[in-house]
Parts: sequence; structure tokens; C-alpha cells
Amino acid sequence: MLTNVGIPGLILILVIALIIFGPKKLPEMGRAVGDTLKEFKKSTRELTEDKEEKK
Repeated sequence: MLTNVGIPGLILILVIALIIFGPKKLPEMGRAVGDTLKEFKKSTRELTEDKEEKK
């Protein structure tokens, strides 16, 4: 789906996000997305470890 987004596309997305959310809200949103991804990876890792232990 997003495999064809290049550098110009990413810049356009960032500019649109900056216009919509403003410079103060953007770092907070980035931090929230990062925390969510970190928690998702941690949960996935725990599930795969549990599955491997049961084998």
C-alpha cells in the first residue's frame, strides 16, 4: 500500500501534518506513535516467546 511513497511523498505528508496539527502538537503525536509501536513490539515479542515455550 505505502510501498510507492518516496521522499517527495513523505515530505508532502509531513507538511500537511504540520499544517493540520501545528508545530506544538506534532512532537507529542510522534512520541505517542513511538510509544504505541514500542508497546506493540514488546507484546508481540512476549507472545512469540510464550508460543515457543509451549512447544
